[in-house]
Amino acid sequence: MHAMLPKLIATDFPPLRRKKLDTLQANITYRCNQSCVHCHVAASPKRKEEMDWDTMALMLELVDRHGIGLADLTGGAPEMNPHFRRLVSELRQRDVKVIDRCNLTILSEPGQEDTAEFLAQNRVDIVASLPCYLEDNVNAQRGNGVFKASIAGLKQLNALGYGEEGSGLVLNLVYNPQGPSLPPSQVELEAAYKRELQTRYGIHFNQLFTLANMPIQRFGSTLVSKGQFDPYMQLLRNSFNPTTLDTLMCRSLISVDWHGYVHDCDFNQQLQMPLGDSHRQVHIAELLERDFEGDPIAIADHCYGCTAGQGSSCGGALADQDLRG
Repeated sequence: MHAMLPKLIATDFPPLRRKKLDTLQANITYRCNQSCVHCHVAASPKRKEEMDWDTMALMLELVDRHGIGLADLTGGAPEMNPHFRRLVSELRQRDVKVIDRCNLTILSEPGQEDTAEFLAQNRVDIVASLPCYLEDNVNAQRGNGVFKASIAGLKQLNALGYGEEGSGLVLNLVYNPQGPSLPPSQVELEAAYKRELQTRYGIHFNQLFTLANMPIQRFGSTLVSKGQFDPYMQLLRNSFNPTTLDTLMCRSLISVDWHGYVHDCDFNQQLQMPLGDSHRQVHIAELLERDFEGDPIAIADHCYGCTAGQGSSCGGALADQDLRG
């Protein structure tokens, strides 16, 4: 793959500083049962990197010391880390809300047959990638057979109560474009998803999050190879929406990689950008007593991906409409 940070590091993106820390996001494995073109982690079945329990124990200590209320577990397929269930159980015992970034197809993999039930028993929120409600579009982006396995996963979750009003079991879906374009209106696309998935498959869910593809890792490298990198970056810059700056996820989140090194967001993690104004990688063990509020956030040109149009974050759009700065 092409090295992306040298193409992004020179930037005029506005400086950012942290608010109160309330979210711990952890990438606990790069291993995945899929190899998606848009994946900013470049995860695949061939990857072997995964977080060990000692590092997870440090994360739990950080949660305790800072009173963090939300843990966002991602990968790869986070469920493939052998310590995933222990970590979830420890977090829930602390009354920490847990999000599982689930690709849906993992629920039908050998050894994962009871994963959905485990998630329901622990009342884990699920954020599941489903880039379209049409089979051909999903398979084109994520591989043949992925759509059918995803629908099977959604039906399994619905049967447990996920996405059902009043159940308290949250099932949110994620859309991202197939190529170098911005996502459409989150509100309008959510209505279409709910209508089509209910009509075609009897599936229901809570919310749809629309995410812009980040010009890093596998997707960014593909853009470079196709000569589309510069036009896409221009699109992101031209679509900059200053109203998104106050609610960017990096303002109140830290991202921990599988080694235990801490970054300002998952995208910075994949670019190996150190935390804030640090000039070296900083391990979570060094941060147990640190007050993050007011600290600078490391920025580069890919940050325009989170602030283009309606904005984009791990929780979906940041603005109600597509305002241009």
